[in-house]
Amino acid sequence: MEYQDPQLLASLKSHFFDFLVQEDEQQSIDQLLILMNEKLNLEEVTLFIYNEWKQYYFPKASSNMSINNNLGSYFLSDKIVNEMMEEQENVDDKRTIYTFISKIYRNNKAIGLFEFKYRQLSINKSLLIEVANEGFKLIEKLLEFSKIFEEGKRYEQLFNVTAKFHSTMDMDEVLGEIIDTLRNVYPSFTYYLLLSHDNHNNNGLPIKEFQYDNDDNPAAMQAYVTGEVQFEDLVKEKRSILYAPLKGKQGVYGVLQVIAPNTVIFPHSEVRFIELLANTAGSALENAQLYQQSKRLVADLQLINETSHRLNSNLRLTDTMNFMSDQILQSFGSQEVGFIILENDRFKLLPGSTPFFESEQSELYLKYVDEKIKDEKDTLFIGDISTEPLLNGLRFRSLMAVPMAQSGLIKGVAIVMHEKPYYFSFETFKLLQSLIHHSTLAFSNSMLREELENLVITDHLTKLYSRSYLDSMITKSMATDAFGTFVLIDLDNFKCINDIYGHQIGDEILIQVARILKDNIRDNDIGARWGGEELAIYLPKVDLAAGTAIAKRIVEKVGNHTSPKVTISCGLSHWNQSYQDNAFKLFKRADKALYMAKENGKNQVVVQEESIV
Repeated sequence: MEYQDPQLLASLKSHFFDFLVQEDEQQSIDQLLILMNEKLNLEEVTLFIYNEWKQYYFPKASSNMSINNNLGSYFLSDKIVNEMMEEQENVDDKRTIYTFISKIYRNNKAIGLFEFKYRQLSINKSLLIEVANEGFKLIEKLLEFSKIFEEGKRYEQLFNVTAKFHSTMDMDEVLGEIIDTLRNVYPSFTYYLLLSHDNHNNNGLPIKEFQYDNDDNPAAMQAYVTGEVQFEDLVKEKRSILYAPLKGKQGVYGVLQVIAPNTVIFPHSEVRFIELLANTAGSALENAQLYQQSKRLVADLQLINETSHRLNSNLRLTDTMNFMSDQILQSFGSQEVGFIILENDRFKLLPGSTPFFESEQSELYLKYVDEKIKDEKDTLFIGDISTEPLLNGLRFRSLMAVPMAQSGLIKGVAIVMHEKPYYFSFETFKLLQSLIHHSTLAFSNSMLREELENLVITDHLTKLYSRSYLDSMITKSMATDAFGTFVLIDLDNFKCINDIYGHQIGDEILIQVARILKDNIRDNDIGARWGGEELAIYLPKVDLAAGTAIAKRIVEKVGNHTSPKVTISCGLSHWNQSYQDNAFKLFKRADKALYMAKENGKNQVVVQEESIV
C-alpha cells in the first residue's frame, strides 16, 4: 500500500485539536495512539517517556489494551532502544512483526520515543518520524495542560486547607491537615514533622522530636535557624530531601521534612507548593500556639488569683500548706511536693509535703537543693538531675525548686519532682515561681500567727503551756473523753535554791524540770506551768494506774537528772464519766494530794483519796 504522506499527515493533524479540548489527559493520549494505529495501518504503537535519572523509557500509553492495562511492567533501557534501532529488517515474511523506534529530542536530549509495530516492509519510515514528532508536540501540550490543571487543583487544595487552618485553634488538627494534604498531593513521597518535645501528640502522625544538638541532620537545623528551605541530595540512596521551615511572623515552630524517592534532585516544580504549604501551616501553628498560650495564661492567672484569695483568708498553716500542695499536684501533674524550712542548717518539713520527703531517700535531694540555692541564690529548673554524678540513678529526674524568700531573706524552699526527665515545661516552671512568690507572704503570716498563738498559750520561761490553756483543754476533755488524770507538781525547797544559788539558777532548774516533763509525756498530753515553782500535767484518756506510773517516773528522773539536784512532790487526781465532776474539783483533789506529799516527806507521789465528793 502506498501512502500519500502529506494528505495522511494532514488528516492526522486535523484530529489533534479534538484531543486538546478534552479534560482527561490520559484518555486523550490513548485516543491519539489508537488514531495513529488506524491511520497508519499499524499493529501497535506505544508512547514512552524518558526518565533521565534512571535512564529508562517508561510507557505512558499504548494502542494495545493489554499493554495499556499493565504499563508498569514494560520499560526500555537506553541500550535496548539503541540495539532495536540498529536491527536490519531483511526477512520478507507476512507473519513477522517489525518494530521501528522513533526517538524524540529537545535541545539535543532524548525526552521520549514512539515504538511502532507493523507487518509490511514497505512502510514509509519518514512518515512515522514526522507523525511521531507532531504527535509528541500534541502530547507535550496535553501534559502541559494537565500540569496546569493539576497545579490548579493543588492550589485549590492549598486554599481549602488554609481555610481549615484558620477555622481551628487546635495544634494537632493543624498538623493533621498538613499530613493529609501531602498524602493527597504526593502519595509516593515520605514526610515527617520535626517538632520540639513540647508537642505531646498521640494521633499517630509522623512526628519526630527535633534534636537541637544533633549534628546528624545539619540541613534540618539550617532550615530551622535560617527560616529558609534546605535540600539534601543523597546520591547513593537515590533520593532527595526537602526541609521546609514551619514559620510564622514571630518565629519558626518546626520543620517539614519531605523525602522524594528515585531522584537526586528534588523536583523544582514541587518546591514552591510545599514552601507555601509550610508557610501557611507555620502561620496557623503560630495562631494556634498563641491561642493556647493565651488560654494557659488566663488559666494561670485564675490559678494565682484563686490561690492568693484562698491563702489570704486567714487559714491555719496546715490548711495553707495542704491547699498549696493540692494545687501544685493537680495543676502541674507532679508526683512529689515538698515545703522545707531551713532553720540552723537543719531541714524542717512543713505540712502539705508528700510522704516521700519524710523518708531518708529525700535527704540527697534536699542537700543538693540547699547547696545549690545557697550558692546561686536563685530558683532551680533541672530537666534531668541524673546528669549530676552524685545523683545518678535516683528515682526522680525532673526537679523544680523555688526559694520562699521575704525581705531578701530565704526562709525555705518549695520542691516539685517527677520521675520522667524533662517532664516540666518552662511555662510550668514560671507559673510555680509566680505561685510561690505570691504565697510566701501568706506562709509567713500563717507561721507568725501560729507563733503568736503559741506565745499566748505558752509560758515564756519553761516553754510549757500556760495555766489558762491547761484549764481550757481539761474542760474540753471532760466534755468529750471518758476519763483523764491530772498531776500537780511542786519543786521541793525551791526557796532555798533561789536563796543559795540565786534566781537565775532557780529559773534554770525550772527549765530543766520542764524539759523532763515534756520528754516523758505524749504529744497530746499537756504540760503547763501552774504558777511560781508549781507545774502541772494533764493526761487525757489515761487511767489512774498509768497516770501514777508516769508521775513516779518523772519524780525519779528529776531527782537523777537535775543540776543542782532538786526533787519534786506530786499530787495526782483522776476523773471519769461515771460521776459528776469538773475541773475545779479535779484541781482541788490534786492540790490536797500534793499537800499530803509535802507533809509526808516530799519527793513522792500521792494519789487522791478514793472517795470523790
